[in-house]
Amino acid sequence: MSLLEMQNCDVFYGKAQALHDVSISVEEGEIVSLIGRNGAGKSTLLKAIMGLNPIASGKRMYDGRDATRLSTEMLGRSGIAYVPEDRRIFATLNVDENLRIATVMGREGAWNLERVYDLFPRLKERMTSRGDTLSGGEQQMLAVGRGLLTNPELLLLDEPTEGLAPLVVEDLIKAMALINAEGVAILLVEQNLKVPLKLAKRQYLIDNGHIRWSGKTEDLLAEREKIEGLISL
Repeated sequence: MSLLEMQNCDVFYGKAQALHDVSISVEEGEIVSLIGRNGAGKSTLLKAIMGLNPIASGKRMYDGRDATRLSTEMLGRSGIAYVPEDRRIFATLNVDENLRIATVMGREGAWNLERVYDLFPRLKERMTSRGDTLSGGEQQMLAVGRGLLTNPELLLLDEPTEGLAPLVVEDLIKAMALINAEGVAILLVEQNLKVPLKLAKRQYLIDNGHIRWSGKTEDLLAEREKIEGLISL
């Protein structure tokens, strides 16, 4: 069953159209990736899913219901968590305080502070450290952990591995696989194909606000040279 469906969605920034007739879906418990070059519309689409960019036409369906006009807060309470590209952690709060803020959402589920610290032991080591003293990898773990504490059914991840060292990227890949194994669906935005090829079953390629290609991971592998050419344009 589709958990999320974006149906023929148009999104504008002022008079400029950013997304054109975009349709994507994410099934329950599935990892789907959205790939594309910088400025292709990946982040714009995630923000539209989360209600941060209004949908001018088309529908956002969530869990079988029309959620087009739901606010960002109501989408969060319905089970969608968004981890933005810039992470948006609170620089002056420590790790534990940053995480505890997310628990005010009040959704019941398997994810609590103890489980997040088990998933990311480095965060437990640095639980009293301020956000602005963390490395890029630690900040990303904190942002993902904060999203998990809302106990989402769908986790939106915007470029989670960008700019991180290879060992940290591998740790995050393992963490994403574990999160998904707990039943959390993931929509993963990436420019580098390495990460989605390891995790996602299906892929969408977006360019200039249009979905240009979609298919299973094995289809992408068969057309990898073509796809990489579109991403690097």
